[in-house]
Amino acid sequence: MTQNNKLGLTARIVISMVAGILVGFFFKWLIAGQDERVLQIFGMALPLKAFFVDGIFHIGGEIFIASLKMLVVPLVFVSLVCGTCSLSDTSSLGRLGGKTIGLYLITTAIAISLAIFAALLVGPGVGVDMQSNANFDISEAPSLSQVFINIFPSNPIQSMASGNMLQIIVFAVLFGLAMALSGKAGERLASMFTDLSEVIMKLVTLLMNLAPYGVFFLMAKLFTSLGFETIASLAKYFAVVLIVLILHGLVSYSIILKLLSGLNPLIFLRKMRDAALFGFSTSSSNATMPITMETVTKKLGVKNSIASFTVPLGATINMDGTAIMQGVATVFIAQVFAIDLTVGDYLMVILTATLASIGTAGVPGVGLIMLAMVLQQVGLPVEGIALIIGVDRLLDMTRTAVNVTGDAMVSCIVGKSEKEFELDVFNDPNAGIKDETVDFHHLR
Repeated sequence: MTQNNKLGLTARIVISMVAGILVGFFFKWLIAGQDERVLQIFGMALPLKAFFVDGIFHIGGEIFIASLKMLVVPLVFVSLVCGTCSLSDTSSLGRLGGKTIGLYLITTAIAISLAIFAALLVGPGVGVDMQSNANFDISEAPSLSQVFINIFPSNPIQSMASGNMLQIIVFAVLFGLAMALSGKAGERLASMFTDLSEVIMKLVTLLMNLAPYGVFFLMAKLFTSLGFETIASLAKYFAVVLIVLILHGLVSYSIILKLLSGLNPLIFLRKMRDAALFGFSTSSSNATMPITMETVTKKLGVKNSIASFTVPLGATINMDGTAIMQGVATVFIAQVFAIDLTVGDYLMVILTATLASIGTAGVPGVGLIMLAMVLQQVGLPVEGIALIIGVDRLLDMTRTAVNVTGDAMVSCIVGKSEKEFELDVFNDPNAGIKDETVDFHHLR
């Protein structure tokens, strides 16, 4: 029996995650505010924080994240070109886009509605006496007209270099359509892009084998520096956001999946474990995109022609986890500052957050910019964001896991409705598992 059969990828990631958390706590205890503390090993004086936390842990985690992000642009462009040019009826692209964007907006609206209801029920900001002197600077969100202008690239190469996903998606779709309409020349080019797609997915598989190490470094660094004192002071807020995230990720998605596709939610959630763990450890939907794409196509049975469109678009505009944070944060900040919001205000929060999930997709610090827009819309002080920044890092990890799960859920529904779905693959418990490991022996 080989090592790969003994321990699956999910188990290795979980073990690495737990080990990283324990090591992080251990180093937090060792350092305990003494940044210059030194450890003597074989006669060498090694500064704990500089050598381990800011050195090994930081470097290992950053290399892992950079390796994942390295794949995002080529994966999105090549997969989307392949998917678009393979559409038998190019006019169906509008229907596909309408379904996908519509579902993402609906799930975002449900997410923030659920968050507001839970926050009003619990009242996380009632009785909280917190005065923040922290300065909070946030970039100004672009106007709606500028948002639409920015969707279309003037220089697609520059868009790829800067990682502007909406512009890359638009260019890839147009390029794929042109290939589909170019006859023999398009067919020859399509064959090359298909081969490129296979090579990129194999590269994803190679990196998945290194994931446990990257996850360990990320967790060790995070939990060495995480301040739990802040979490204690915001326990109610933290708990409400976390519970709503879990409910939306497990219950809301399961109900929507069952109602709109008839698929078994338990099978779906079980097969999403790896991608969700990646999302949790990286806190980035874009960095997790290669793993999400692999899961959706190889384990869940969605054809590449659908997944290559729905997954990149979801990683760009699907903000369910962020919407939940915004809903709870809005209620929390209103209660802390003793500002009463009307039913109309809450409806405006739902509408603003839902539409802003597309409008601010390409803006750095998207979650905080969206929250600032929402707060301004209902007359709440933007400075209130400084109250919750301390616990946002840990919640951001869970938000990303929820977003990634939502991307895959919408992909399954759209794939099933477009008859671009392999039910046998979805129901096969071993589907895609053999693709998670690579035998390096034949390379010798």
